[in-house]
Amino acid sequence: QTASSAIKGAIQLGIGYTVGNLTSKPDRDVLMQDFYVVESVFLPSEGSNLTPAHHYPDFRFKTYAPLAFRYFRELFGIKPDDYLYSICSEPLIELSNPGASGSLFFVTSDDEFIIKTVQHKEAEFLQKLLPGYYMNLNQNPRTLLPKFYGLYCVQSGGINIRIVVMNNVLPRALKMHFTYDLKGSTYKRRASRKEREKTNPTFKDLDFLQDMHEGLYFDSETHSALMKTLQRDCRVLESFKIMDYSLLLGIHILYSNMKEKEGESSQCASDTKRHGGQKVLYSTAMESIQGPGKAGDSVTTETTNTMGGIPAKNHKGEKLLLFMGIIDILQSYRLMKKLEHSWKALVYDGDTVSVHRPSFYADRFLKFMSTRVFKKVQALKSSPSKKRCNSITALKATSQEIVCAVSHEWKDEKHGILAEGQSYASLDEEVLGSRHRPDLVPSTPSLFEAASLATTISSSSLNADEHYQRDQPMLYSSSKGLPSSSTFTLGDSAIYLTSEQSTLEMENDNASVLDVYL
Repeated sequence: QTASSAIKGAIQLGIGYTVGNLTSKPDRDVLMQDFYVVESVFLPSEGSNLTPAHHYPDFRFKTYAPLAFRYFRELFGIKPDDYLYSICSEPLIELSNPGASGSLFFVTSDDEFIIKTVQHKEAEFLQKLLPGYYMNLNQNPRTLLPKFYGLYCVQSGGINIRIVVMNNVLPRALKMHFTYDLKGSTYKRRASRKEREKTNPTFKDLDFLQDMHEGLYFDSETHSALMKTLQRDCRVLESFKIMDYSLLLGIHILYSNMKEKEGESSQCASDTKRHGGQKVLYSTAMESIQGPGKAGDSVTTETTNTMGGIPAKNHKGEKLLLFMGIIDILQSYRLMKKLEHSWKALVYDGDTVSVHRPSFYADRFLKFMSTRVFKKVQALKSSPSKKRCNSITALKATSQEIVCAVSHEWKDEKHGILAEGQSYASLDEEVLGSRHRPDLVPSTPSLFEAASLATTISSSSLNADEHYQRDQPMLYSSSKGLPSSSTFTLGDSAIYLTSEQSTLEMENDNASVLDVYL
C-alpha cells in the first residue's frame, strides 16, 4: 500500500545508516548468537543527532544479524563502500513481478543487487536458516543458491515491510529472449495469458517443453560442472526441508546480438557500469558452477561480452548464453504446504503437483533438469578410434595364438564342460564382470553360451614371466576342473579376449570367433 518511492527512499536511507554504522565495529569471528541479533534505529523525518533528516514519513529500520551478513558480503568480495554505492548512490529501479507471491522487486542501477520484499514467515525462516547457510557457504561459495547480503525491516505507520538483498541473476544489459521459471512440475505450469502479454514474459515448465523440446546442449565439462552444482544445492535444500523452489533460467540468443546493437546504443551507456568491473565474486552463472576464466571460450567472439553467461546451443544449432539461479528457497514444508499438497493430491495426480515433500521435490527437480532441460553434446573424436583399430588388428594375431594353444587341451574335456553349463555361467560372470564397468564394451548374450571359453589378459600379471605362461597356458580351478581365466602380459592396458564356439563349430576347432574388449 505504501508509495513505492517512499519505500525505495526508506530502504536506501536505512541501509546507508546501518552499513555505515557497522564499519566502526571491529572485525571478529561470527559467533552463534550473532545470527539472532536484531538492531533497530528510529529515523524521524526532521532528523536527530544520529540520523539525517529526510522527506519521507517517520520510520523505524531494523537490521537482522548485521555481523553475520557482513561476513557473507566479505565472503563474496563486497566492500562496504561498493555495497553502499550500489544501493544508495542512484534511485532503485522497480521490476514487474511475474510470481504469485505479490512481492515487490527492485534492482540497483548498476545491476548488481536485487531487493525483494518478503513475508514475515519467510524472513523468520531465513533467520533460522542462517547458521546452516553460513556453514554451506563456507564449504562451497560456488553455488546457484541465492546469495543473501542483508535482511532488513522498514516499519512505518504500523506497517512492516521486510526486505532481503540478493544477487541479481539476470543482467539487464543483455536482452533475455526467453525467461523460464522451472520447477520440474507439470500441474498448471504454463504462463498465464496476462503474463504472456508482458514485454518480457516469464514462461514455465510446459512452455519450455513446447518451445525447447530437445533441451539445451552443453559441452561435457560444462554439463558435468552444472549438474554437480545443481545436485549439491538440491541436497542442501533438502536437508533444510526446503521445497517449492525454482530454477530461474534466462536465455540470450547470440545471433541476434548484432541486429539489436543499433537500437540499444542509448542503453549501452548506462550498462557500461556493469562492464567496467564486476564487484561481486562468484555472482555470474559461469562462476557459480566452475569458476572464473572459462566463460564461453567455445561460443563467444572478441566482440561479444558474455557477462558471465554459460555457453550452450539449442536444437536449431543457435549459440546461446544462459543465466540461471535457484530462487524462492524460503518455502519450508510446514503445515500449510502439507495441507496444500494433500488437497491437490486428492483432486489431481499427486506426483505432478509442485508442492511436495522435500526429498521427492529435489529428486523430481533434478530428474527434470538432467533429462529434459540440460543435455550433453556427444563429441566424436576421430584420432583415438584410428589408434584403437590399429591396436585391435595388432592384437588379433597374438590372441589367435593364445586361443589355438588353449583349444588343443580343451578339446578332450569339451563334453564335461557342456555338462557343467551352470558353473560356466558363473565363470562368465566373473571374467566378464566388465559388463558393469562403463569403460568396457557391454557383453553380448551369445557370450553366455555353454561352450564359451574366457581368456583374460590383464596388466595385473606384469610380474609373471612369459616362459611360465608358455608352458602352462591353462589354469584349472580346483573344484570343477574347468578352465579358469589365464593371464598374459601385454603392456599396460587391460584386454579381455573371449573365444566363442557354438556346438556346431566344435567339430572344427579353428572356427573360433574372437571378441576383444579394450
